[in-house]
Amino acid sequence: MNTKVTLKDVAKEAGVSYQTVSKVLRGQIKVTPDTQVRIETAVTKLGYRPNTAARNLRTQSSNLIGYGWLQGGDDSPHPVLNHFLYSAVQRAEQNDFHLLTFLIEENIEKTIAIYRELYARRQVEGFILADTNDNDPRINFLMEANIPFACFGRANDDWDFCWVDVDGSNGMEQVTAHLQQQGHTKIGLITWPEGSRAGEERENGYFKQMTQAGLPVHSDWIVRGENRVQVGYQLLSQLLTLPEADRPTAVACVSDQIAIGAMNAALAQGLQVGANFAITGYDNLPMSEFLFPPLTTVQQPIREAGDLVIEKLLQQINSESISEKQTLLKPKLIIRKSSEA
Repeated sequence: MNTKVTLKDVAKEAGVSYQTVSKVLRGQIKVTPDTQVRIETAVTKLGYRPNTAARNLRTQSSNLIGYGWLQGGDDSPHPVLNHFLYSAVQRAEQNDFHLLTFLIEENIEKTIAIYRELYARRQVEGFILADTNDNDPRINFLMEANIPFACFGRANDDWDFCWVDVDGSNGMEQVTAHLQQQGHTKIGLITWPEGSRAGEERENGYFKQMTQAGLPVHSDWIVRGENRVQVGYQLLSQLLTLPEADRPTAVACVSDQIAIGAMNAALAQGLQVGANFAITGYDNLPMSEFLFPPLTTVQQPIREAGDLVIEKLLQQINSESISEKQTLLKPKLIIRKSSEA
């Protein structure tokens, strides 16, 4: 007969009380190394599995964190977001929490209704958000409803909420300064459509460094489009239609995906990337170092961002004091041949 192993069975095997076993498995107390080994050995030998459903009923906790995917027609990959979510899931599971994903729409009323219902039913204990923008209505709702949440990304500067972000302005300052050091004075920018908070931060870094160096910025050198390889190709092709004397000799792109398209457009026009036309990316995707030539880009501390977002959220869920509500991480410039003359 296959009987279910209980905490008391583990306690008996380990020679300790079942209260001790319970607290050790929850990480609530520390015991001597010998006792720890005996408990772990008993758990393995007996095949003990905690009754998660019963625990959730006792604690009134779902042990789930909600994350909404934007439902749209863009089926292009999102490697940075995927990396963030992977690190967030790992950190959450180390604390016995799991991620519940759901689809949200551009219709904000329907989106808010989903967040409200999931929390009201206590199907989740809180939310993590990404792809945030200024005046983000999700953030405004969660703040007003006093629902635990933390964001990968910022919104309005006067909103007080938990977020972790990477200093995009600093990253693009590093890129632009590097291009200037390579002798470029006419530097273009391929960026995202207006309204993207991350895009605005990276643009600010470009403008700040160009101004600091006393270099001109022409409106024709700033082009915008979606985060796709094809868009990068189209937009650099557009820049290259300018008279040679009036066009940039280097282009900073706000993502590696856009930069990959731009590199192909330059090659199609007979330009040698790096040697006589510099191109940089942003995000340091795994493929970027294997392009020809390898792509100069910016490395973001995404794993650290995922860890910190979960940490800030769990501090709210557990009613703990929040060590630091807002954290701005520094990126690192990775110099490769696509920007070197």
